[in-house]
Amino acid sequence: MYASREDIGYDFGDDSKVGSKPIKPNPNIDGGWAWMIVLSSFLVHILIMGSQMALGILNVEWLEEFNQSRGLTAWVSSLSMGITLIVGPFIGLFISMCGCRKTAIIGGILNALGWILSAYASNVHYLFLTFGVTAGVGSGMVYLPAVVMVGQYFQKRRALAQGLSTTGTGFGAFLMTALLKYLCIEFGWRNAMFIQGAISLNLCVCGALMRPLAPKDVVSEKYIVRSNSEDNQAKALSHSAETIKSNGVLSDEPEKKEETNEEVLDSVQHIEIGGKSRSGRNMYGLRILKTVSQLTVTVRKGFAMWYSSYFGAASLFTNRVFVAFIIWALFAYSSFVIPFIHLPEIVKQYNLSSQNNIFPLTSIIAIVHIFGKVILGIISDLPCISTWNVFLMANFTLVTCILTLPLMQTYVSLAVVCALIGFSSGYFSLMPVVTEDLVGTKHLANAYGIIICANGISALFGPPFAGWIYDITHKYDFSFYISGLLYMVGIIFLLIQPCIQKKQSREKSTEEAQV
Repeated sequence: MYASREDIGYDFGDDSKVGSKPIKPNPNIDGGWAWMIVLSSFLVHILIMGSQMALGILNVEWLEEFNQSRGLTAWVSSLSMGITLIVGPFIGLFISMCGCRKTAIIGGILNALGWILSAYASNVHYLFLTFGVTAGVGSGMVYLPAVVMVGQYFQKRRALAQGLSTTGTGFGAFLMTALLKYLCIEFGWRNAMFIQGAISLNLCVCGALMRPLAPKDVVSEKYIVRSNSEDNQAKALSHSAETIKSNGVLSDEPEKKEETNEEVLDSVQHIEIGGKSRSGRNMYGLRILKTVSQLTVTVRKGFAMWYSSYFGAASLFTNRVFVAFIIWALFAYSSFVIPFIHLPEIVKQYNLSSQNNIFPLTSIIAIVHIFGKVILGIISDLPCISTWNVFLMANFTLVTCILTLPLMQTYVSLAVVCALIGFSSGYFSLMPVVTEDLVGTKHLANAYGIIICANGISALFGPPFAGWIYDITHKYDFSFYISGLLYMVGIIFLLIQPCIQKKQSREKSTEEAQV
C-alpha cells in the first residue's frame, strides 16, 4: 500500500492526543489554489529547466564569438545547471527564514539579472560569473520553492501533481530551443539573452502565486489518511525516522527561543502603546525597533530550523535511508545526461545519421520522458501501489537500458531503448514524493535541497568524467558501462538500508516484548 508521511517521515511529538481532535481539512489541499501552485511550478520548469536544456544554441554562438576551447566554453552551461541544484541546501535556509514566495521572487529577479548582464559579456570568464553563478543561483532560488510548494499543497495526488508540474522541463526544452534559435537568428545572441532576461522576470509572477498555507492548515495535513494498511516496505522505511526521534525533538529548541523573542516583541508593543502621547519621531523609532525585532526573530527561527536539520541532534543525516538516498542521487543524474551527450556520436559511428535526422533519438527520450512523469505519477497515487516500489522499478529499468544501449547497433533497437530511458527517467517526478515520505512536509525544503545538491554534483562532474573516459579508451561504450555500474551501486544502497532498518525494527520489538 502507499506509504504516507506518517509511516515514513519524521514524527516529532505525540500524535495520540492531538489526533483525536477533528480538524476540517483545508479545501485548497488537493484542490482549489493547489492547481494554481501546479501551474506556477509548471511555468518555473519551462523557464528554468527548459532554458537550461536549450543552452546548446547559445553554446554554439559563444564558441564563434570568443574562440575558446569547447571544454572551457561548455563550463558556462555546466556551471549554470550544476549551481542551480548544488545551492539547494542554502536555498533551504532562505525558505526557512523568508518562505517560498519571497525566496522565489528574489530568485526570479536574480535570474533575470544574470541573463541581462550576460548580454554584455566580453569573454567566457565573464559568463562564468554572470550566467553560471548569478543566473544559476537565481534559478535555484526559484526551482526549490516550486517543488516544495507542490508537496505542501498535495496529499492524495502528490505524485500526479509533481508529475504534471515537472513536465514543464520537456515542454520548455522544445519551446526554449525554438525561441532562442529564432532570437539568435533575428537579433543576435546578445539581444537574445537580453530578451530572455526580460522573459525570465515572469518567474517573479510565478513566485507571487506561491501563496503560503496557514500554519494550522499545514498541521491539519497529518489528519488526512491516505491508506488503511501498510506493506512491509512502508514499515521498514518508517523505522528510519525512529533514529531521529531517539536523538531529540527538533522543534523544542526553536519554540523556546520563539517564546523568549515574543516576550521582547510584546514589550516593544507595550512601549509603543504607551508612547502614543509622545512625539511622532519617537513613535517612528519604536516602529523601526519593532520591525527589526520581528526580523531578528524570523531569521533566528529560520536559521535554528535549518541548522538543526543538518547538524543538530535530530539531523536529517541520522536517517539512514535518507543518507542512502543521497548516495543514490550522487550517481543517478549523470546516467540520464550521458546519453544526450554521446548518442549523436554513436549514431555517426553506426552510420544512422539519415534516420536520426528524421526523428532524433534524443527527441524520443524527451517526448517519452514527459509521458513517463505523468503515467508514473498516476500509478504511484493508486491506493494499492507503493511509490517506493514504483521508484525502484523505474530505476532498475533505467540502469538496465544504460548498460544495454551500447550493444544496440540498429536505429529501431536504439529507438526502443531510448524510449525506455525516457519513460523510466520519469521517476524524477517521484523524487520529491519519496523525499517527503522519508522526512515529512516540514523538512521537505531542507531535505530536497540536499538531494538536488547531490544531483547537481552529478550533473557538474558526470559529463566531464564521461569525456575523460573516452579520451583514455577512445570508445563510448565504457562511459555507459561505468556510469551504469556506479548507478547500480546507488540503487543497491537504496535496497540495503530499508532491509537493515526492518531487521533493527524487529530486534527492537523483540527486546521490548521480552522486557
